[in-house]
Amino acid sequence: MFEKDKQQQRDLFESERSFRLLVEGVVDYALYMLDPTGIVTSWNIGGERIKGYSPEEILGQHFSRFYTETDRANGKPARALQIAREQGRYEEEGWRVRKDGTFFWASVVIDPIREGDNLVGFAKITRDITERREAQIRLEQMQAQLAESQKLDALGQLTGGVAHDFNNLLMIIGGSLHTLKKGTDNDPGRLRALAAIEAAAKRGAALTSQLLTFARRQSVNPEAIDVAERIDAVREVLGTGVGGAVALQFDIERDIWPVIVDVAELETALVNLVINARDAMPAGGVITVSARNNTLNEGAHAGDHVAIAVEDTGVGIAPDLMNRIFDPFFTTKPVGKGTGLGLSQVHGFAHQAGGTVRVTSEIGKGTKITILLPRNDVAPAVDEGHGADARGSGTVLLVEDNPDVATVSASLLEQLGYTVRRVADVESALIEIERDGIDLVFSDIVMPGKMDGLALARHLKAHRPGLPILLATGYSDAAANVLGDFPILRKPYEIHQLSQAIAKLPR
Repeated sequence: MFEKDKQQQRDLFESERSFRLLVEGVVDYALYMLDPTGIVTSWNIGGERIKGYSPEEILGQHFSRFYTETDRANGKPARALQIAREQGRYEEEGWRVRKDGTFFWASVVIDPIREGDNLVGFAKITRDITERREAQIRLEQMQAQLAESQKLDALGQLTGGVAHDFNNLLMIIGGSLHTLKKGTDNDPGRLRALAAIEAAAKRGAALTSQLLTFARRQSVNPEAIDVAERIDAVREVLGTGVGGAVALQFDIERDIWPVIVDVAELETALVNLVINARDAMPAGGVITVSARNNTLNEGAHAGDHVAIAVEDTGVGIAPDLMNRIFDPFFTTKPVGKGTGLGLSQVHGFAHQAGGTVRVTSEIGKGTKITILLPRNDVAPAVDEGHGADARGSGTVLLVEDNPDVATVSASLLEQLGYTVRRVADVESALIEIERDGIDLVFSDIVMPGKMDGLALARHLKAHRPGLPILLATGYSDAAANVLGDFPILRKPYEIHQLSQAIAKLPR
């Protein structure tokens, strides 16, 4: 019996020794014991690796030194022991502090150790999961970005789906108004009515354009520009828009890199940003328009960019609204004070130009919105200047399937001095061209049949390279593939825009 007891004691000793060696040898977990008051009574190599303390430095010290100052001040260490004692376990994730003062994100478990009814201490396990947490945060950010991208794409498809027909309607209204104004009498009431219709049509065209730019489905005419010159060109417009209570400042760096953008969309974006900044400062303030060369070293938009920023000293944007500010029709302005399309136009313009938009804001201190446009070293073109409503001559083949739009377009061309032949599809256009006598082809992009207007343009470029062609569209996915190969006139257009577009065609 005595030998049996001695063997059991030896087995128990070996078991405890093996367990102690196991615990002491674990390197990925801090495994240690606390007495009932929280004093560290054992320490393993994992604790030394994770927290930086050797056994000599930490044994006999209170475990609260692993917590942040804020957590200690709030009584968190004592509360953790109390929960473990009363509930049988304490688990959490949170910041902990190493010996050198650096922080790590820890997974913590505290279990009470009892002998009968007596609490003799606590077993504590700590694991450094900082990398896992950072990976989880990155994943959540990517998922949020994907969801936002999918939402914006769905909204873009919705807006683009109705824009073509809506712009055709505006084309009919605007073109018919031009004809009515030429033949009207001087009755003041009639003139006011026509002016009101014209203003409404232009407003509708502007709203549709902003929607399409947000959706990145706007047909654009990109060109290399000097950013400083373009900002200078709209200084007066911007200054007029801000009013007397707001100071407008400009801070443009010298030797700004050229970019390739649609000039009209850039100017619209600047106006939208400045007007938004003005509205964010009801009691007045300062708006600063700046332009800088900027190099991004990481991310999807890494590379050289021109950063065009509009910064105000206004009320700022609440953090919970930040992820909605680019949504079309979302606005924090009172009813009737905004369409909710200004920032959506800015977002669409920047991304359509291959760039992005960044926003920083602080409540009560102001907002800074920066458009980042990719650098392009193509030299800006020289504007030769073309007169509006220049008289023309020759025969224009008008390719337009909408009979009402065709009637309006033909009327505008005839008022400019052209003879017009009308066809409703590309196949008929090719037959008409074979008959000769055509000096210019003016075609809508969206066409019924196997070929659209863009396919017609490419066919003519290959087989009749000397024949000028001008394309028109209210909206088309195909227009995004033009990439400057052919000039595009946006619907709805006015007679002077049509005249200028024709005058710029290569002959």
